[in-house]
Amino acid sequence: MAGRRSDTRERIQQVALDLFVEQGYEKTSLREIAEKLDVTKAALYYHFRTKEDIVASLLDDLAGSVDEVLEWAREQPDQGEARAELIRRLAQLIAGRLGPIMRFMQENQPALKDFADRNPLITRMKELFTIIAAGEREPAAQLRARLSLVALLLGNHPRFLEETGGVAQPEAALQVALELASPRGRGAGEAT
Repeated sequence: MAGRRSDTRERIQQVALDLFVEQGYEKTSLREIAEKLDVTKAALYYHFRTKEDIVASLLDDLAGSVDEVLEWAREQPDQGEARAELIRRLAQLIAGRLGPIMRFMQENQPALKDFADRNPLITRMKELFTIIAAGEREPAAQLRARLSLVALLLGNHPRFLEETGGVAQPEAALQVALELASPRGRGAGEAT
């Protein structure tokens, strides 16, 4: 029974996220979400009382996924050496569930201003920036390392998607991120 409740919760989150991205947070009602799911509003209320509850659950779930990546990164004896793998893990996360949530957050910023204080991703992103630049002494190398994370994020940014015909470019973003994060900006695998 718990599995079914979890499946229903995930379906609600996915349908709501799709609608939020497609037509905007403000223009999406709980009634529309329930209709799209082919359930009653009462069934929807069982899981989420408000749209804000849905957004909070999406952010919390995503924070949990980022926590797994952070936990792995914290356990690495040499974070500089593990940087390429960290970037690959983040790219995988962004190509999965993080991408649509990022698009939703980008396209609905005015509606989400109330979530700024409750967004669990902010502190995690700061830690990722710190970890990804670990071991770099030169300011330029620190910046390149941090920009590698930005490259991953921008590779799935709504404007970039528009400019590339609506197709995400995760491979290109990963390639650029790995080049930025490698010593002196060399391509991954090149001699140092």
